[in-house]
Amino acid sequence: MPDEQAEAAGPIDAFRSFFALRRDVLVLSLAMFTFSLGFQMTSRFLPEYMRALGASGFIVGLFGTFGNIISAVFPYPGGAISDRIGSRYALTLFGLLSTLGFAVWLVAGQLDAFTAAGLTVEPWVWIFVGLILAQAWKSFGLGATFAVVKQATEPSRLAAGFAATETFRRVAFLVGPVLATVLIGLHPSFTVSFQYVLAVAVVFGALGTLVQHWLYDASEDTIGGSFSGLGQILADLRTMPGPLRPLLVGDTLVRFANGMVYVFFVLVVTRFHEVGLDLSLALGGFAYDLTLSPAAFFGVLLGVEMLVALLVMAPAAKVAEYVGLKPVIAVGFAVYAIFPIVLIYAPPTATAMLAAFAFSGLRFVGLPSHKAMIVGPAEQDAGGRVTGTYYLLRNAVVIPSAAIGGYLWEFLSPEIAFTLAAVIGTVGTGYFLIFGEEFAAYR
Repeated sequence: MPDEQAEAAGPIDAFRSFFALRRDVLVLSLAMFTFSLGFQMTSRFLPEYMRALGASGFIVGLFGTFGNIISAVFPYPGGAISDRIGSRYALTLFGLLSTLGFAVWLVAGQLDAFTAAGLTVEPWVWIFVGLILAQAWKSFGLGATFAVVKQATEPSRLAAGFAATETFRRVAFLVGPVLATVLIGLHPSFTVSFQYVLAVAVVFGALGTLVQHWLYDASEDTIGGSFSGLGQILADLRTMPGPLRPLLVGDTLVRFANGMVYVFFVLVVTRFHEVGLDLSLALGGFAYDLTLSPAAFFGVLLGVEMLVALLVMAPAAKVAEYVGLKPVIAVGFAVYAIFPIVLIYAPPTATAMLAAFAFSGLRFVGLPSHKAMIVGPAEQDAGGRVTGTYYLLRNAVVIPSAAIGGYLWEFLSPEIAFTLAAVIGTVGTGYFLIFGEEFAAYR
């Protein structure tokens, strides 16, 4: 990274640092931007889409667990495919699959239930099928991103390096839901309007695939060659750097808690609190009425959440250079832990929802430092493998979380599901505060 990155203390500085990255990192991140845009426009609204297609709250929880399974198992097969056909063609293949996944979601809303071999196939079943495809690029790109940033960054600047790429990528997390809000407002029926969103996501997926295929130069890329089967996984688990172990335990508990309730955030807004936006604005002598349905308002809330995230990530990375990674990570964990309580018990008003999701944006304060803590202790050429091992273990444990949350939501109450999630998240945060170790480069 250039020396000026060390001074990055705000979103604008993070953007400048981002555009100073090597071309391979830049192109990869641009592709991630387009896929993130498509995924963020769609994925956070899918539980509401499934309910509109007839799925129960428990089925929504199973859908979240299904996504956890994909996140756990996709990275390693992705590496094996990359070994066989090369990174450039692997990225193109996974981009095409993700685009096809968006298309399957689009078609699902136009299908009726049918019976095959004595079983009734409901339209929401195709949301599961689409997820297998849509998640392909997102899961495969994880280790690659960690590794290329580590290779291009000084150890003591890792948090700032991740802040630069994350700030750029997270703009898609801001733009996607806001764009979805506009599209959802075009038709009174959510099932119809959300298909507009999915159609645009298909376009972004196709664009991202073309960009990475024609511009990405993988001639010096060795990431794909790091995977050599189950024996490699077991060896990586045994040799995981010591500082990662308490981080992994705390992170897993926090993510398990978040996984219990994450897919239900949209349902809290649209079905539990049933909060939309009805606002009158006076500007230049004219009065404007702004009315958003709960589903459309949820897109605004996600935009507010990500705006806060963009404002805090780069400054927090700079703070980490002075106070260390551990305190910054702990703050992010604490917000993860508390947010379920904040959301479920908030007053059912638009103002309260805006405040709650603004608070949720603070969980990203620890994201660059968290990534730096994961990849920092690894050997220079093993960043991708260590990252894959860490996420494989964490995501495997988190797999059942959404199904558990769905069971509690459907058969007990949303309040119980969200309260238990907050308790588990608090335990994980406390564990990390007590046993977590600091990365040597930040001492």
